[in-house]
Amino acid sequence: MLMQRSYAAFLFDMDGTLLDSIASAVRVWTRWAERHGLDAAAVVETMHGVRAVETVRRWGVPEAQVPHEVAALTQAEIDDVEGVVAIAGVERFLQSLPPDRWAIVTSAPRALAARRLAAAGLVPPAVLVTAEDVARGKPAPDGFLAAAKRLGVTADDCLVWEDAPAGIAAAEASGASVMVVGATHAHPMATRHPVVADYEDLAVTINGAGRLVLGPQVNPSHP
Repeated sequence: MLMQRSYAAFLFDMDGTLLDSIASAVRVWTRWAERHGLDAAAVVETMHGVRAVETVRRWGVPEAQVPHEVAALTQAEIDDVEGVVAIAGVERFLQSLPPDRWAIVTSAPRALAARRLAAAGLVPPAVLVTAEDVARGKPAPDGFLAAAKRLGVTADDCLVWEDAPAGIAAAEASGASVMVVGATHAHPMATRHPVVADYEDLAVTINGAGRLVLGPQVNPSHP
């Protein structure tokens, strides 16, 4: 169904959607959990798709210590980008989009987003909405609404690309259509939205009204 309509813009989550940073994030959050005497596996399970501040608070860190803990976690993730790679086909896919028709909406702080995008060899778009730009992180829709506004469109006229439940909920709350990227999922996600493994078989065309149309990538050797 998503390929049967056109869109004003595409809004992308970053981690797990444009790039794979799972190994780095798991290393950093595991060390943090162990240092605090927490169940590392349980902590890692809760940190996907949300801002670090929400996860730190969720695990009972005293409020006075939250800013320090978040800053330390962010710096640790900036320092550890080993294994951060682009999702298959994403560089070609992004390069096919008009620069003013796509944005990134991430729960990562701006410095970390820049570091991971560079590590994955991806050029950030003109509109990059990060953890510092919203009062409420995912699953609140604030980030997607802000990105759509900056692009001069409405969120309900956008297609959001996401991989995590919190981000999907945020996209739904914004009124946008949703495409789930399953590249980093160990097991298929239970979702009512369509799922793609990566971007290898996808292409974008611009219709007569200047809108984005999603379709299959045609192999030049097999027309």
